Amino acid sequence: MPTPALQQLTDAGVSVWLDDLSRSRLTSGSLQALVQDKCVRGVTSNPAIFQAAISKGAADYAADLAALTRQGLDVDLVIQRLTTDDVRNACDVLLPVYQATGRIDGRVSIEVDPRLAHDTNRTVEQARELWNLIDRPNLLIKIPATLAGLPAITEVIASGISVNVTLIFSVDRYIEVIEAYEAGLRKAFAQGVDASTIHSVASFFVSRVDTAVDARLHEIGTSEAKALLGKAAIANARLAWTAFEERTSTDAWAMAVAHGANAQRPLWASTGVKDPAYDDTRYVIDLAVRGCVNTMPESTLNAVFEHGNYRGDTVTGTAPESRELWNALETLGISQTHVCEELEKDGVQKFIDAWEDLRTTVQNAMDQIV
Repeated sequence: MPTPALQQLTDAGVSVWLDDLSRSRLTSGSLQALVQDKCVRGVTSNPAIFQAAISKGAADYAADLAALTRQGLDVDLVIQRLTTDDVRNACDVLLPVYQATGRIDGRVSIEVDPRLAHDTNRTVEQARELWNLIDRPNLLIKIPATLAGLPAITEVIASGISVNVTLIFSVDRYIEVIEAYEAGLRKAFAQGVDASTIHSVASFFVSRVDTAVDARLHEIGTSEAKALLGKAAIANARLAWTAFEERTSTDAWAMAVAHGANAQRPLWASTGVKDPAYDDTRYVIDLAVRGCVNTMPESTLNAVFEHGNYRGDTVTGTAPESRELWNALETLGISQTHVCEELEKDGVQKFIDAWEDLRTTVQNAMDQIV
């Protein structure tokens, strides 16, 4: 049975998702066990996760990789087949959760090629391709919240495809993501698409904000700076939640709901603690609020399982102190806008680098196949 913290989070309306996927996790029954024993209600993947899965689990993919290579497929198509098979099978594992939660949870995400982060048209094209190829109702297509990604989100949503918007760091960009989602819904309404079938989450990255801000605070080195260590990320996410509440309280959103629209739930991503000095459950326990999703690496999931201390809703009503915290950081010369812009650029590049490493790993394996 789940420990109190995981069960209490679930009972309180927090959707616990796993930020990991691999062939071995599927074939061993590990994912099914996490669903049964640790309240896992969804799965997210990204280029770095697939790079680790295929490079470290070569034996799990060897037979399929050999068969695909002998069919004459190039490296990108081989990777697409391997990753979409994993995601499709994960969707099947999560299907009972999807059905039991009224299509809210039981979701599995796959990301478009990160090299397309600044190409709107090709992002839309590949999102539709992945949606059709995997062909599961509980799939989410991940699209990065870059400037080019925003219109892609609108077009993909308008097509009736469910989307996980990823790599969101700033509240300002998050508001643009909400606007892109709402624009997509309006187009879907106009085209006669059943809006009730469209679901979306907005993945707001957390721990990387603390990593970036703490580095700047250490450079400043004053007592005032040290007093703010480890506080920026949670405050940033809480302000994003405030933006979500404000946007879903408008008359315009009420009209969208009347058309069957589903709210685009905030999802807390990058919830593994980077600084060992911090409590390893902080990005879960301190961001607990009904209606959010928290996708966790297995280490964080296990930490909450073993010693998480659920304290109830830790987000509602925190906007004033969160704004005050960021005002104090701005006074020290740490710009929220500048930090988040750098993190977005760095996040896109990290996923591209992981994808290129994966291409190299798979190509080398293909070259050894006779």
